[in-house]
Amino acid sequence: MDTNWLFILIFLVFAVALPGAPVVASLFLGPRKPNAIKNATYECGVETVGETWVQFKVQYYIFALMFVVFDVESVFLFPWAVAYNKLGMFAVVEGIIFILILTGGLFYVWKKGDLEWV
Repeated sequence: MDTNWLFILIFLVFAVALPGAPVVASLFLGPRKPNAIKNATYECGVETVGETWVQFKVQYYIFALMFVVFDVESVFLFPWAVAYNKLGMFAVVEGIIFILILTGGLFYVWKKGDLEWV
């Protein structure tokens, strides 16, 4: 039983060491020659014109979240739809409840007015 925990510990050590080693190595091995050009703000290789900090509308964020929610919903519903003939009544009811919860969330956001582009 203790060997299972040993494997988890080894996995955690590798999970920290593998991405951490290049970061630590770059601190010691990387060149450090800062100058004004390297510290200048740019976007896509072009010098910025005007203020560099721009406020985005929260609607962009809401639409992105709604896309992610319904994209993940379709990923979860696809295997359920493929195995629909082999599922029992319990799985069908669970799928319907899942769809109803997400539909309720959509109506909540819609009723709140977050989907209106004003």
